[in-house]
Amino acid sequence: MLKPMNTVQILILNLLLLFMPLAQAADIQVSVDRNPVSINTSFQIIFTAGQTPDDNPDFSPLQESFQILDQQRSSKASWINGHTSRTEQWTITVMAKQPGEMEIPAIAFGSDHSKPLKLTVTENRQTPQNNEDLFMEVTASPENPYVQSQVLYTLRLYRRIQIAQARLDDPQIKDAVVEKLGEDSTYSTQLQGVDYWVTERKYAIFPQHSGSVTIAPLKLSAEVLSSHRSRFGGFFSQQTTETRNVTSKAITLDVQPVPASFKNMEWLSAQSLQLSDGWSDKSLQTRVGEPLTRTIRLVAKAATVGQLPELSNHLSIDGMKTYADQPILKEDKTGDGLTASREEKIAFIPSRPGNYTLPAIEINWFNTQTRHIEKATLPSVTINALPSRDIVPPQPAGPEAENHGRSEVQPPAAATVAEHHEQLRIWQGLCAGLATGWILTLIIMYRKLHKPRPTAEVTEQPAPTAYSAIEKSLKHACWENRPYTAKQLLLQWGKARYEADSLGGIARLCATPLREEIELLNQHLYSGEQQPWNGQPLWQAFSQLAEDKTVKSGKPDGLEPLHKL
Repeated sequence: MLKPMNTVQILILNLLLLFMPLAQAADIQVSVDRNPVSINTSFQIIFTAGQTPDDNPDFSPLQESFQILDQQRSSKASWINGHTSRTEQWTITVMAKQPGEMEIPAIAFGSDHSKPLKLTVTENRQTPQNNEDLFMEVTASPENPYVQSQVLYTLRLYRRIQIAQARLDDPQIKDAVVEKLGEDSTYSTQLQGVDYWVTERKYAIFPQHSGSVTIAPLKLSAEVLSSHRSRFGGFFSQQTTETRNVTSKAITLDVQPVPASFKNMEWLSAQSLQLSDGWSDKSLQTRVGEPLTRTIRLVAKAATVGQLPELSNHLSIDGMKTYADQPILKEDKTGDGLTASREEKIAFIPSRPGNYTLPAIEINWFNTQTRHIEKATLPSVTINALPSRDIVPPQPAGPEAENHGRSEVQPPAAATVAEHHEQLRIWQGLCAGLATGWILTLIIMYRKLHKPRPTAEVTEQPAPTAYSAIEKSLKHACWENRPYTAKQLLLQWGKARYEADSLGGIARLCATPLREEIELLNQHLYSGEQQPWNGQPLWQAFSQLAEDKTVKSGKPDGLEPLHKL
């Protein structure tokens, strides 16, 4: 028999229970602001903890491979739904001592530890010319991409003078989608023993046709502080500025066409691709008339949302109604490029009980890292549909029913259902009558308040169309026979007019002959053939819509930039 605990034992147990959560190890994440980095160039290592670590960090292991320049600590607390969360962050500014493949070691926070992190440190081959105090460097990687594949374009502005203000235009490339990646980063570096401040800006470029594509030189116009002061110097005199113009070099890309092995498939290139799904009920079981929702998600790194295919095209099945929501499209911008995602929700409602098998989903894509064709697959799925809850099963016949087979007494369950439906019909009729009375009353009041008055006839002017800019650009693209530009413009036009996000979806909503021309354009883009495209028939079919003044769009006037598709 167990002895009851005394007061001291109960107090010790309560203290153990109180501090038990503190015994859990804190999860400490480590990251860098960019990777790779150059030798003699500062960068930041960020340690983030969602819980308070066991003790203060010991950063001395970093000193073996890195020079520590600065340390900062910050914390952030939030209160959500009655729960408090706290995040602590340590930012260490360092500089690598030597180039090569390195590892940021695990850092001890008392008994808690961060995980090691791989880092690449490259040689700094950039050298200033003629001891310049302001110059630009641009790089593109890769320089031989495939059509519609991502190219990382990096601009670095080196300076050792103070700039008051500067103006720099974005890269201009014909038939290419250009996206700026995040905010500019600033750090310090050394070139031939001279200290420079570096401002780095990155772009993701997706060339839309194969062949030689040139990225024109970038031009920077900057106002720099002059070392000469006004000759009317005095207490109130201001330091003068002078204008400097800096130009980068041009870069030529050798864009590869769609591989011959990818013929008769919809072209999709990416560095990595993930296809996944989820269900509202993991048992994959529902009832007749009740929905079962499937969520399909496609994530592609180094791709745009305009390249992602539709996911729910071939999911219809006999005896099963399908209802698809509008897809959720998203683009995340990081230092290493774009990550596009497409999410579709489809509700399946069976019309009769039984098992329904949905076909497998297969997406062919081209891996730009390995330069091989790969396939992402979701296997076939079987849904079990049970009878509806409203169906009353037949009552078994007992001995009394056999002796009185002609009895017309209704089973209690059926009688209850019939009585319920009868009451429901009564209430529905009563509600319909009351609603009709209110509507008639409102109509009479409205007519009394808005009696017709003799007024001058006013002719309503048609609202200005919101598509004039894109129609003008589409006309030029068609007459200049540029199929990829025409595709991007049609996608933007279809998204604003029909809420459609693919050429196939736009074509289904258009009448002949525009539907046929859009389908021909789609076939040309993904056939892999390098034959010229004639865009004049497409423009002639599109221009027939000019007289149609009914535009299905609830969006304000004005179009987003082309690269926002």
